Amino acid sequence: MTHQDIILKPVLSEKTYADIPNKKYTFKVLKSANKTQIKQAVESIFNVKVESVNTSNVYGKIKKQGKYEGLTGGYKRAVVQLTQDSKSIPFFDSLS
Repeated sequence: MTHQDIILKPVLSEKTYADIPNKKYTFKVLKSANKTQIKQAVESIFNVKVESVNTSNVYGKIKKQGKYEGLTGGYKRAVVQLTQDSKSIPFFDSLS
C-alpha cells in the first residue's frame, strides 16, 4: 500500500473551509489506515509537517427507493493539523 492509496480525496464543506486558515485539513482516507500511516502519507505527498491526526468513521445513511431500503457507503475521515512553522497545502490555498 503506497501513500497515494491512503489519501482518497479531500472533504470540502463549509465547516472544513473554515478550518483551512488554521492549517487544519480534512481528507477521506482508506478505512484500514491508522493515524501513523495517515500522518506519513500527508507528509510525503504534500511535503509538510503534521502535528496531529484525528480520525472518525462516518457511517452510511439509510436510503429508501420505493419499498426497498439500503445503506449508502461509509468512509473514514481524517482531520490533519499542521504545525505552525509548516507551509500550507497549495491546493487548499485557492479555496479559502
